[in-house]
Amino acid sequence: MENENREQVAKAASIVMLAILISRILGFIRERAVAEVFGRTATTDVFFAAFALPDLMYQLLIGGALSSAFIPVFTQYLAQDEEKEAWHVASVFLNTTVLILLLVMILGVIFTPYLAPLVGVGFSGEQRELLVLLMRVTFPAVFFTALAGLCMGVLHSYQKFLLPALGPIVYNLGQILGAYILGPIIGIMGMAVGTVFGALGNVSIQFPAVFRSAKAYYRPILDFKHPGIRRMGMLMLPAILGLSISQVNVIISQNLASTLETGSIVALRLANRLINFPLGIFAMGISTAVFPTLARLTARGQKEEFSRTLSFGLRIVFFITIPSALGMAFLRVPIVRLLFESGEFFAADTLATAFALLFYVPGLIAQAALQVTTRGFYSLQDTKTPVKIGFATVVLNFLLSLAFLNWTDLGAGGLAFAYSLSSIFNMILALGILGKRLAGLIDKRLWSTFIKSTIASLAMGVSAYFTASAIAAHLSTASKLAQLLQTFAAIGVGVVVYLILSVILRMEETQFLLGLVKNKLRARS
Repeated sequence: MENENREQVAKAASIVMLAILISRILGFIRERAVAEVFGRTATTDVFFAAFALPDLMYQLLIGGALSSAFIPVFTQYLAQDEEKEAWHVASVFLNTTVLILLLVMILGVIFTPYLAPLVGVGFSGEQRELLVLLMRVTFPAVFFTALAGLCMGVLHSYQKFLLPALGPIVYNLGQILGAYILGPIIGIMGMAVGTVFGALGNVSIQFPAVFRSAKAYYRPILDFKHPGIRRMGMLMLPAILGLSISQVNVIISQNLASTLETGSIVALRLANRLINFPLGIFAMGISTAVFPTLARLTARGQKEEFSRTLSFGLRIVFFITIPSALGMAFLRVPIVRLLFESGEFFAADTLATAFALLFYVPGLIAQAALQVTTRGFYSLQDTKTPVKIGFATVVLNFLLSLAFLNWTDLGAGGLAFAYSLSSIFNMILALGILGKRLAGLIDKRLWSTFIKSTIASLAMGVSAYFTASAIAAHLSTASKLAQLLQTFAAIGVGVVVYLILSVILRMEETQFLLGLVKNKLRARS
C-alpha cells in the first residue's frame, strides 16, 4: 500500500510539476516583460501594489476555503462512494461562493478609494489615482481566477491534475500579451487588461471538464443545514482567518517597502517571484498531488499510512528545495541579470533585486515544508492549529521588519530576511505539533534527507559559483548569449554534482526517483 500511494503521488506530482514548470517559465517572461517595458519605476510599484488585496481574496478562497474545507469533505464523500451526496454538498458550496465573489467584486470596485491606502500607504497624488484605477480594473480578474480555483478543487478531488495546471499557463499568456502588445499603447493599463483576459481563459479551460463531472448531480440550491456544509464551515472559517493573518505579512512588507527608495517594491516582488519558481513547481506540485491522497487516507482511518505518506512528501520537498535555495544564493546575480536586465531594467536594478533574493533564500526551504504540513493539518480536518501558528508568525514578522528597518541598513533585504525568519519559525512549530500527533513523521529518514541534502547542496553551490566565475573571467557577460551560457553551465555543473553526491550518500529519494524512471522506460520497452 505504501509503494502504491507513493507511486500515485509521484505520478500526479510529475504531471502537476511539468505544467507548473511551463507556467512558471511564462511567469518569468511576464515579469521580464514588466521590467523590460516599464522598468523598476514608481509606476510598476503601483501596479504590483494594486494586486495585494485581489491576491488576498484569491488566497483566502483557494488556500483557505478549498484546501481546508471543500477538498477534504468532498473527497471524503467520494472515498465512501457517495458521489450524489458529495455533489449535493458541492452544489451548495459552489453556489454560495460564486454569490459571495460577485458581491465582493462589486463592493471592491465601489470602495476602492478607501481600500487603496491599505496596500500603498506611501503613495500620493498621481500614484494614488493610478493605484485606485488599477485596483478597479483587476477586481474582475479575481472573480474569474477564483472561479478557476473552484474548478481546480473539483478536478483535484477526482484526481485530475492536468487541466488545473494548464489554467495558469493561459493566465500568464494573457499578461504577457498585455505587456508587450497593449503596454506600448496604453501603458501599465495594458497589464491590467491582459490580466483580466488571462483570468477568463484560466476558468474557460477547466470549466468543460467540471461540467461533465457535475451535469448529472449539480443543483442550484442553498442548503446550509446539511451536515457536510456545516463541517465545511467549521473547517473553513479558521483557515480563512489563518490565511488572512499570513497575508498580512505580505501587506506589511509592501507597505513598509513603499516608504523606502523607489523601486523597492519591484525588487522585493521580482526576488519573491524567483523564490516562488522552485516553491511553485516542486513544493506546490508535490503538496497538491499528495493532498487528495492524505484526505482519502484520513477518511479511511489509515493513520500510519497517512504519517508515512506525509513524511515521504516532506522528504521529497527537502530533497529538491534545499539545493534550489542554495543554488539561488550562490547564483543570484547571474540569474537576475539573465532574466530581467534589459530595456528599462539596469545593472543597479539587478544588484538590488539579487540583494533581496539572498535574504529570501532561507525562507524558501521553510515555505516549501509548510506547503506540505499545512495540507497535513487540513487533511486531518484541523484548521485551528495553522491559525494559531500563523498569528504568532505575523506578529514576529512585523516586529522583525521594524527592527531590521530601524537598526540596520538592509532596506528591502531586511524585509525579506524578516519574512524568511518568521517562515522558519512557522515551519518549526508546525513540524513540532504534527510530529507529536503522528508517530513516525519526524524520524531518522527525514533527518537523514535534510542533513545529506544540505551537505550535497553546499558542495553543489560552491561548484556552481566557481563555474560561473570562471566563465565570467573569459567571456563578457554583457550579451544575453554569454549570460545564458554562464547561468546554465553553472546550473548544469551544480545539478551533476548534487546528483553524484546524493548517490554517494545513498539518499533514498534518489533511488526512488531513479526507480520510477527505470520502470517508465521498462514499461515503454
